Amino acid sequence: MVKRWSTSAFFPFKGQGDYYAPNLNINGERVQYDEDTYITDLLTEHALEWLDNRDKEKPFFMYLSHKAVHALFKPAKRHDGVYDGKTIDKPATYSQTIDDDYKDLKWPEWVKQQRHSWHGVDYMYHGKNGTFDENLQKYCETLLGVDESIGSVMEWLRANGLDESTMVIYMGDNGFSWGEHGLIDKRHFYEESVKVPMLIRCPEIFEGGKNIERMVQNVDVAPTIFECAGVKKPDYMPGKSMIQLLEGNEEGWRERVYYEYFWEYDFPMTPTVFGVRTDQYKYMRYQGIWDQNELYDIINDPDEQYNLMGQPEYADVAKQLASDLYDWLEETHGMNIPLKRTVKNPYGDYRHPNQY
Repeated sequence: MVKRWSTSAFFPFKGQGDYYAPNLNINGERVQYDEDTYITDLLTEHALEWLDNRDKEKPFFMYLSHKAVHALFKPAKRHDGVYDGKTIDKPATYSQTIDDDYKDLKWPEWVKQQRHSWHGVDYMYHGKNGTFDENLQKYCETLLGVDESIGSVMEWLRANGLDESTMVIYMGDNGFSWGEHGLIDKRHFYEESVKVPMLIRCPEIFEGGKNIERMVQNVDVAPTIFECAGVKKPDYMPGKSMIQLLEGNEEGWRERVYYEYFWEYDFPMTPTVFGVRTDQYKYMRYQGIWDQNELYDIINDPDEQYNLMGQPEYADVAKQLASDLYDWLEETHGMNIPLKRTVKNPYGDYRHPNQY
């Protein structure tokens, strides 16, 4: 006998939404909230209300996806200013593109150029949210609302006796640079951009307190949920259930992850990027520009500071990873670069704002 799941509910917003005075589509009906309503709190309230009103006799799945901390960052009023004057130590690769040090490290020229653009530390978001330190402050203050949200959900599970048997997956939808290589944002294959924070808890299934080093991907999330639900993963779906890793079984797990990013009309500072990462090496190949490809030993150079491309002793490594990358692109029908119809002024190209 198959148990039916709890009735679904749907609370999306248009585009990236608004931090204050949000407009939600609640099961097909548009609802406008006032200026005192903060989006993180509102989504949390709806999530807890749905949990309270679900059918208690049925299993449930809830996906709570916050707008925060998407730029431009706006904290809840109770958190605004709590980090005034606070700064961080700049990362090891922050300053090399201020002058020409990056050339000795064999970094691509596009990285230098991007430093002074929408996605660089010197002109981030065209100055719309202030300086680097001001942006980071607002980011951390905005994240406090998300911290409280997760705490509210976990407390609800404890209060209802479900915290041991409910799998909770906490993750971001993308990584983010804060000054590494003089960049911000997510549109590159450096570690801080491509890595996604992920925590998983379910004491009934596995022991906690472990740091799993094997490479998992966001395509593994759905198969993991399917296995918990007792549902067979469709054959066409990529990814693997992470349950085996959580239970301590690493047999047959992947040894490489692949990456592709296609140049965007609105954000032309980042070129088309193809890449592959193993536990030791990262290979990045650029398309459509005359520039330097990259190879890093991420065990011995975790900051990805010293590009090894072109060094004779690493030629075989680079050649093998390039071959692996093209094998993957051919297998996944990735040899054709997509085009998107964009007849408009570019959003993020400050050099040519009025062009078509």
